[in-house]
Amino acid sequence: MTALGHIRVLDLTRILAGPWATQTLADLGAHVIKVERPGHGDDTRAWGPPYIKDENGALTQESAYFQTVNRNKESLALDITSSEGQEILKKLMSKVDVVVENFKVGGLSKYGLDYDSLKQLKPDLIYCSITGFGQTGPYAHRAGYDVIIQAMGGLMSITGEPDDHPGGGPMKTGVALADVMTGLYSTIGILSALTHRDRTGEGQHIDMALLDVTVATLANQAMNYLATEEAPKRMGNAHPSLVPYQSFPTADGHMIMGAGNDKQFRDFCKEVGCSELSDDPRFTNNQARVANREILIPIISEIIATRTTNEWVETLEHLHVPCGPINNLDQVFDDPQVKARGLKIDLPHSTAGTVPSVAMPIRLSKTPAEYRTAPQLLGESTRSVLTELCDINEETLRALEKSGVIQLGDKK
Repeated sequence: MTALGHIRVLDLTRILAGPWATQTLADLGAHVIKVERPGHGDDTRAWGPPYIKDENGALTQESAYFQTVNRNKESLALDITSSEGQEILKKLMSKVDVVVENFKVGGLSKYGLDYDSLKQLKPDLIYCSITGFGQTGPYAHRAGYDVIIQAMGGLMSITGEPDDHPGGGPMKTGVALADVMTGLYSTIGILSALTHRDRTGEGQHIDMALLDVTVATLANQAMNYLATEEAPKRMGNAHPSLVPYQSFPTADGHMIMGAGNDKQFRDFCKEVGCSELSDDPRFTNNQARVANREILIPIISEIIATRTTNEWVETLEHLHVPCGPINNLDQVFDDPQVKARGLKIDLPHSTAGTVPSVAMPIRLSKTPAEYRTAPQLLGESTRSVLTELCDINEETLRALEKSGVIQLGDKK
C-alpha cells in the first residue's frame, strides 16, 4: 500500500522544478502521466553528456539529467497544440485529480487547458502552475530560470567567498536549488489542496513561483536583514551567527566543524590544550566569538591543520562536537551511513537493463516510497494510457500517430 495510490496526476511540466514535484508524488504512489511532445519530449532528455548506457555498454540518447526526476511516470507523447491532442487531454482530465504545469503565464489558455477553462469541466480539479515569477506582478510574463532566480532572489549575494578573498564574488549553488525547493513546496501545496478537496469537494489553483520560494527560503539570512536592515554579506563556508562554524584545512584535506554552543567550544579547547582560548573574554561566549572571528579563526585553523581529517572526526565525535569530512560524490556513495540508508537504488529500464537512481528521502513506516520503473522512453505508455483511460482503439491510435498527434513508443 502506498500513501498516494488513489491519486492520478497529469504532468505537463519539463526541466526540473515541475518534474521534481511530480516525481515526489509518484514515489509516494501517485499514478503520474507525463505528457511530452512527440519526436522531442522533455528538453532534458537531450541535456547531456552524460548519457546512460544500454545493456551492452553503449551510450543511449537518454541523458542522466532526465533520469533524475522522471522515474515512476508513464510517458504519453501527445501534441497538445493540435485540436485532437487538446480533446484527448480534456478526456484525461475527467480521470485525474491533479494537473501540474510550468508553461509561461497564459501559455495554456489558447489551448483551452488553463485552470479557468478546465475547472468548468472538473470543479474539484487541483491545478498547480509553476513559473519563475508567479501569475501576477510586473514580472509575471518573464521567463524564469533557476540561475536567474538565484541572482534576483538574493541567494547568490550570500553564496560564495567575500569580494576581497581569492575567487570572491557572487556564486550560484552547486545544484539548481531554486528549482528543487520550488518542486518540494509545490508538492506541499498539492497535498494541502487535496486535503481541502477531500473535506469540501472543492478544487483550486496553486500559484507557485521560483522567486517566491527563493526569497522565502533565505531563512535566517532574510530575517537578519529584516531585523537590522543591513544586507548580509558573502562569508564563504562561515556562519553569520555562529563561531567557529565553517570549513578548515586539515593535514590531508578539509573538514567542517560546527561548535554550536559554548560548551562545545570549551570542550574543543580543552582537547587541544588551549583552554585559555575559551577563558579569553574575546571568545568566552558565542556573541564575543562572532565579534572577534577575524582573530579567532586563524588560531583555530593553525590547530586544525596539525591533524588529518579522520583524526579530527574521531576526536570531535568523541567530544560530541559536530564535524565531518568534505566528501566528493564517490566518497558520498561509498560512505557507510549512505549505504546503510540505501540511498543508491537501481531501477529497471527498457533499454539499459537497470539505471541507478537516488532514493526518496521520506521514510514512511506504513506507506513507504515505491520504486517501480526508471524514466520511460518517449511515448512508452502512450498506447496503454489512451486505450485504458480514453477508450481509443488501435485503428484510431494508428491514425493519430500518422498525423503526428501522438507517438507510440511501444511499437507492436
